[in-house]
Amino acid sequence: MAQAKKVALYALVVFVLYTIINSPDRAADLVQVGFEGISSAAQGVGEFMTELVN
Repeated sequence: MAQAKKVALYALVVFVLYTIINSPDRAADLVQVGFEGISSAAQGVGEFMTELVN
């Protein structure tokens, strides 16, 4: 099972590197969307905690 995880991880890394090399503009867009999603989630948690305290 541990080897299957290693193989899957290596395949994922190779795919990500291939995507970055093949189309860097699209990869940059995907990274930006990911960070915007994380930022929105953190903002939502912050607002929830603020309302919980009040």
